[in-house]
Amino acid sequence: MTFGLILLGLLVFIGLYFSSTYNKLVRARTMVEEGWSGIDVQLKKRHNLIPNLIETVKGYAAHEKGTLDAVITARNAAQSASGVKETKAAERQLQAAMANIFALSEAYPDLKANTNFLQLQDELSKIEGDVEKARRYYNGTVRENNVMVESFPSNLIANMFKFYLSDFFEIDNAAEKAVPKVKF
Repeated sequence: MTFGLILLGLLVFIGLYFSSTYNKLVRARTMVEEGWSGIDVQLKKRHNLIPNLIETVKGYAAHEKGTLDAVITARNAAQSASGVKETKAAERQLQAAMANIFALSEAYPDLKANTNFLQLQDELSKIEGDVEKARRYYNGTVRENNVMVESFPSNLIANMFKFYLSDFFEIDNAAEKAVPKVKF
């Protein structure tokens, strides 16, 4: 009888641990999906701002058609990207193309002084800050998910129910990663 109670207690404990760990894995996966959704929303805001920026630049630098077309192509690729890896690659191309647009403003002082251009540039800067916050939140949820998926004994349950590691959404721009140099 005592052995039966011990066995029953052990089975209840294992069942509770199993269900608790499964629920934690589901929660972690859901948080990763929510985090990615936040990044997606911010990237869509940026993508929606780009046509206005292109139109403003077009008025001042109409003969820079190649640069403008490259931005439009990169934006379309970024909008149609799916998944973290594909989105990272597309966003890297879009950032490079956008850098060329802002380099154009240096060559066209009238464009640089245009209030519409300055407002769009300011909005884009705010959106970049929001993307950074969303990326930080997403990467935190990915970290939590990946720890659960790889840690023992939760990895046994994760493998059993096909929970996978998630990809981080990291900065690939070397200029953004570089530590600023300070000279006195």
